[in-house]
This record gives sequence, structure tokens and C-alpha cells, in this order.
Amino acid sequence: MVGPLDPNSQPSWSQPSGATRRTAIGLILGAPLLGACAGGAGSLFNSQAGPAEQPAAVGTGQVKVGLILPLSASGNAGVAAQSMRNAAEMALAEFQNPNIQLLIKDDGGTPQGAQQGTQQALDEGAEMILGPLFASSVPATAQLARAKGVSVIAFSTDSSVAGRGVYLLSFLPESDVNRIVDYAASTGKRSFAACLPDNAYGNVVEATFKLAAGRKSGRIVAFEKYGADRAAPARTVAQALNQADALFLADDGESVVTTADALTAAGANLKNIQLLGTGLWDNPRVFASPALQGGLYAAPDPAGFRSFSGRYRAKFGADPVRTATLAYDAVALVAALAKTQGGQRFSPEVLTNPSGFAGIDGLFRFRSDGSNERGLAVMRVASGGSQPVAGSPKSFGA
Repeated sequence: MVGPLDPNSQPSWSQPSGATRRTAIGLILGAPLLGACAGGAGSLFNSQAGPAEQPAAVGTGQVKVGLILPLSASGNAGVAAQSMRNAAEMALAEFQNPNIQLLIKDDGGTPQGAQQGTQQALDEGAEMILGPLFASSVPATAQLARAKGVSVIAFSTDSSVAGRGVYLLSFLPESDVNRIVDYAASTGKRSFAACLPDNAYGNVVEATFKLAAGRKSGRIVAFEKYGADRAAPARTVAQALNQADALFLADDGESVVTTADALTAAGANLKNIQLLGTGLWDNPRVFASPALQGGLYAAPDPAGFRSFSGRYRAKFGADPVRTATLAYDAVALVAALAKTQGGQRFSPEVLTNPSGFAGIDGLFRFRSDGSNERGLAVMRVASGGSQPVAGSPKSFGA
């Protein structure tokens, strides 16, 4: 894997040559490239707004970048936003005085707040917008930014809000599904059963899973979705497991344990089949579940997040939220591009470099449709936590 590069050096990829498009860009000074995974955190936040925070500018660089976060939102949303703001400021400090000034705007967790904050940042000369966090706020930011020809790197996990000039730097379920199906196929698994939640997350996972299985010439012998009652779908899947060699379960930690228990109650012997999951399995409830032991899921290796968390605690005296690395990597990315890419620093060609970038959570790259792809490891569920089975890729394929 491409190692982290000193942002104050002049790396080879910054030279105007053919190597630029073929080399992943290291972003972070002294940070490991891999981290743990989380999914869909934004959807769990309470976004009720409190008193708006005053705008702030951090850094003295010439390149202005807007950072839109729900800082005054109550509950988890405000806590996450403050942690992400801290991480953004930490990235500036660790990059050692980059030519960046962050224009921090509080959107209160609402589309109206995002619109107002984005307009303020653009009026102040922002060349790039980082945020918002919530899917409902991204279109308001995108509309204003597109009119000015300014790109947006948002933190939503909802792929539907991505698009031309609006890129998502988040943990998208599509990368998890593709990685775990590809790995399972590489170990000889060809017949799949699946049991997924009947919700927006389940719909995204379903579409990607069916495409991924087909791409690997896999056969789906049973496919069921469940609502509050899992009993009937679990019976249908359990009856078909003798025709499958892998069972795909994609849900958050609490729910996937409930689903596994329902399958066991329906007569499924989960010890006789390879269980597969997504990054939402990175949860203590999953690790403690006897039914899910030995299951495999896709996620960044946890080493990067552990290192980041240690540095964050030393600086701020508290633990970061899991999404804090998104803000860190976003700021590190714009700082690196501002240093090396000249006037085209935030152009679509630069942002969609097919070789991608190296951040705390490993390799990532933006697609032209605004979605992203991450280079993920494969982890095995164990009672004491998770264990890496296959490392993250050293580079992206074509």
C-alpha cells in the first residue's frame, strides 16, 4: 500500500507527468492508512437545532474552504459535529500550516441552515465546500455550489444525493457488499442466501448484492427481506440453506444478532455455512453473539482509527466519534491538493483520480457520479473483537 507522505515534501505525484494519474495520493503525516468501519451514522443522529454557533475561520491560508456541520443540533448530531470540527482542525495542525483557511459554518442540521451556511462560505470566497452531514441538507448546498462551479465533498451515506460535482466521503454500503462478495467468491463460494432489512439501507444493499453475485457468476438460492417480524423470512431462508454455501446478513449490530437468532430458531445451523456481512457488523453485540462467530465482513482495518483516536484524545481529552475521520481526511485532502495541484486543485479530473487517495481509513476514490469506492479489509467475528482475514488492497484496480 502507498505509505503516508510528508505533506511538506514535494511527492512525485505532484509533477506534471503521466505518473500523476497512476499514483495514489498520500494525505496524512505520520498516520496509518487503515481504520475501522461504521455505516450510516448520519441517519442515527437527532438533528433538532439549538442556538446557532457563530461562524469561525481556522487557518490563515489563501485557499478558502467551507466546512458545513450541524454544530448547534441537539443530541448525537451536535456531538458528532463538534468531534468532526475538532478533527478538521487537527488535520490542519498535523499538516503543518497548509495554504488553507477553513470557513466553518453551522447549518443546525437543517436544509435551510445548509443553504445559508453555504451561501456565506461562497460569498467569502470558498473554492470547495466540505459537508453537510445530513442527506436532506446536501441538495441545498449542491444547488448553490454548482451555480458557482464549486465542488462539494459531503459526508452523507445516502448515495442518492451524490451527483455531478457532489462527492460523498462517507462509508457507503456498496463498497462493503462488493468487497465481501468478491472475497467469498475468491474462496469458492458460489451459492448465496440472503436475509436483509426491508428499509432504505436494505434496498441499497440488495441492488449491490445481486449485481455483485452475478458479476462473480454466483447463484442466489434464497433471498428474503424482513420488517418487524423476522419469523417467516427466517423460515424461508433456513429451509434453503442446504443449497447455499454462504449466507449474507446486512444490518446494524443489534438487528443482525436478532436476525441470526431468528434463523437459529427456525432451524438453521449457522455453524455449517459461511456468514457474510457489511461494516455495520463492527459492533460489540456482533462480537458477543455465539451465532455469528466466524462470520466475515468488509471494513477498513481498525489500526488507522486506533492511531487517530489516540492522537485525538491527546489533543482534546475525549474520544472522537467514528465519523470524525471523514472530516480529517477531507481537510487533509484539500490541503494536499492545494499544495500540489495548482489552479486545477479541486477540478473533477483531480478529484476523480482513478488511483485514489490514501487516508486514515485506507484507500478511497471518488467516482464521476459522486459516489466513492474504498479499499477494505475482510474481518472475522471473534468473541474478543474482530480479526483481519484479508488485508486492504495496496491499490485500486482499473
